Amino acid sequence: MTNNDIVQKLWNLCDVLRDDGINYSDYVTELVLLLFIKMVHENTEAGTLKKHPLPEGCRWTDLNGKSGINLLNDYKRILLSLSTGKNADGTLVHDDPLISAIYADAQTRLREPRHLEQLIKTLDQIDWFSAQKDGLGDLYEGLLEKNANETKSGAGQYFTPRALINTMVRCLKPQPGERIQDPAAGTAGFLIAAHEYIKSQTDDLYDLTSEQKAFQSTRAYVGIELVPGTRRLALMNCLLHGMEGGADGVVQLGNALGQAGAGLEKADVILANPPFGTSKGGDASITRDDLTYKTSNKQLAFLQHIYRNLKPGGRAAVVLPDNVLFEAGVGTDVRRDLMNKCNLHTILRLPTGIFYAQGVKTNVLFFTKGSATDRYQEENCTENVWVYDLRTNMPSFGKRTPFGEKHLKPFESVYGESPNGDSERTEGEYSFHSKDVELPENTGENEGVDPRLAHSRWRCFSRQWIAEHKGDSLDISWLKDSDSVDAANLPEPGVLAAEAMSELVQALGDLDALMRELGAEEEADGAKVLLQEVMGEVGK
Repeated sequence: MTNNDIVQKLWNLCDVLRDDGINYSDYVTELVLLLFIKMVHENTEAGTLKKHPLPEGCRWTDLNGKSGINLLNDYKRILLSLSTGKNADGTLVHDDPLISAIYADAQTRLREPRHLEQLIKTLDQIDWFSAQKDGLGDLYEGLLEKNANETKSGAGQYFTPRALINTMVRCLKPQPGERIQDPAAGTAGFLIAAHEYIKSQTDDLYDLTSEQKAFQSTRAYVGIELVPGTRRLALMNCLLHGMEGGADGVVQLGNALGQAGAGLEKADVILANPPFGTSKGGDASITRDDLTYKTSNKQLAFLQHIYRNLKPGGRAAVVLPDNVLFEAGVGTDVRRDLMNKCNLHTILRLPTGIFYAQGVKTNVLFFTKGSATDRYQEENCTENVWVYDLRTNMPSFGKRTPFGEKHLKPFESVYGESPNGDSERTEGEYSFHSKDVELPENTGENEGVDPRLAHSRWRCFSRQWIAEHKGDSLDISWLKDSDSVDAANLPEPGVLAAEAMSELVQALGDLDALMRELGAEEEADGAKVLLQEVMGEVGK
């Protein structure tokens, strides 16, 4: 039985949860509360965990084999004990802050003992020996990925495609002894991928001293997550991968754009995919007073945190939407500051459809604190920016067209071996039929450029050219998408205006009908009078 088979089997248990009246969005949270107890049991039995992290009386063997109301009551007792560290009578069960954090406020919504018994029996029937070969942590991540792909759950908002995470990690090449940070940790995918990469480079950490191993387990990785339920998933995920972290675990609960972020130690490596969108309620959630440029744009605030929180010579890879690359005002100030203090050596333009929000255009920015020749340099650190266009004339990825490692291999190849982006590089990379892509007219990016090079997906632009020709915008593109609209072939402006007016009238009619259906006839009549005053006879 493969891990994919097991993940599907686990996902099918959601049918049992639905029969007990549990909402779709709560499936995984409900399932992992029980699944984690089972996985800890399997890891301990296999010797992967040297010490059982759960206290006696709160283990898998205290659940399986039981049935009826006693089973459900015992399960509720176990969740309470793991959460508070105490039994109902106040006696101490455990004093492990990490277990308390994992099970903080945990409670089951199951009402039928037979459904809990069915879940337990199904988990006992799974071929855990097969799962052990790939690691139970990987199996757990597979379940999180399955959840993220189900768009109704909304889980995709904190799940970055695994192929992209692995590429970013392989480019930055985290090393043993380095402090690795993710200020928007989600389920800790970046931190775990960095840990797995280091394990692959050190013979599963056997090449390290005992002191170095302890550092990797308890101090190397730090994440921050704002949402308690997501943080719970992250802590479980880390522990199943052998990452314990400090007293509160690898991932802290807090706001990286508040004091939790301000108090973080500087990092050698930062990998992140900050949440999309602006701060709700303006800049209420952005309370940092150490950020130079005040903004309600969370990505601009996260970007400032990231390049400020790198050690000299530290390196970062961060996923950001297009607006960060071209937004004026504060956006321009932040980009200039980034290119001044860091060597922004690489931008990867990502295709659409790989994140939960369809149509959102994103990029990965790779940069190093200081310049290519002096890690302590603090001004004019960026000389050239290399751009790889993996977006133009690429499919819109989704369930039918999955995005994977094969789409990122050409980029990794031209990125080079150096994690600082200073490998010898040559323009010209023609994957995915880029030679057949048309070139748009009148773009500064192609002015005076060899026509063959203009078809390349891999180009270099000097810092001076970016300042003089783009006004420090980093929205740099030179290929023409076959789906783009050619302005020369558009209808006459009057025709376009008429079409827009027709759609607007239809929308206003729909709103009027909705208001009347909701009983707001008086307000609808008032709005209609106002519209007639503004538009004269057109509104009658």
